[in-house]
Amino acid sequence: MTLTELLELATNYMESKSMGEDELVSPLPDFFLHQSKKPTQLNACFYHPIACIILQGSKEAIVGDETISYRAGMSLIASHSVPAFSRIVEASEEAPYIGLAICLDLGILRSLQREMGEPEILDKEFKPLSTAQSTNELIDAMGRYLALEGKPLEMKVMGPLILKEIHFLLLKSSNGNMLRHLAGQDSHVSKVTQAIEEIRTNFKVTLSVPELAKKVGMSTSSFYEHFKQITKSTPLQYQKELRLIEAQRLIREEQTSVSSAAFEVGYESPTQFSREYSRKFGNSPRQELAVLS
Repeated sequence: MTLTELLELATNYMESKSMGEDELVSPLPDFFLHQSKKPTQLNACFYHPIACIILQGSKEAIVGDETISYRAGMSLIASHSVPAFSRIVEASEEAPYIGLAICLDLGILRSLQREMGEPEILDKEFKPLSTAQSTNELIDAMGRYLALEGKPLEMKVMGPLILKEIHFLLLKSSNGNMLRHLAGQDSHVSKVTQAIEEIRTNFKVTLSVPELAKKVGMSTSSFYEHFKQITKSTPLQYQKELRLIEAQRLIREEQTSVSSAAFEVGYESPTQFSREYSRKFGNSPRQELAVLS
């Protein structure tokens, strides 16, 4: 299946769902299609372990000081949960932005790594988001997986095989370096990823970096160094990003009061919360609520 054929398949599915101006749908478990008919502003978000292919249009993501641009035909791999800003750059009514994404399964990656054997050379550059031109093999596999939508028997039998093939292609791709690190259970990347999941699960409670480092089997200094290399932030900064993005969701989607949102995500001081919220998003939480009311 070519990129053009995959775009047609995705477009036909989304048209059957009468999708709106900017909408996300999931035709298969852990598989998403996103359509936007206009460019968007920069929005704070979290990239979870995922692989994306842009079928039409272009997008931009900012992680730390790095800006990552990718367009139709390119793939992006997010090896672990990372705070970022993202926006759709090219999109219109006539040619909407269309992208697909599939959640990554660490169990499949590690199983494949055992079958493949440890890679001889691993690039030491740690990039939480990495892009490359999609191979024909990856585009074809993604297309065959999407084509299983509405076919429960084929999905039951062929789905796991194609999913494994997709993970294999990503693991050996030119932008799969972080996945190769991640698939090694004793690697620094793997240990930091364990820590990331611990912070994500317990982001509301006070974080002790030495205790977390000990829990994942690293010295405090080594943990701090590798955490910053991999996530482009310190553990405490990472926790703060989680808190603020969740608070923004509570305010925007549930119209939660400022003080309630602050306490809900782990802040003890609404004043400190408002100050850090304003610094990150450009508007105070009260301004956000005023716009929504």
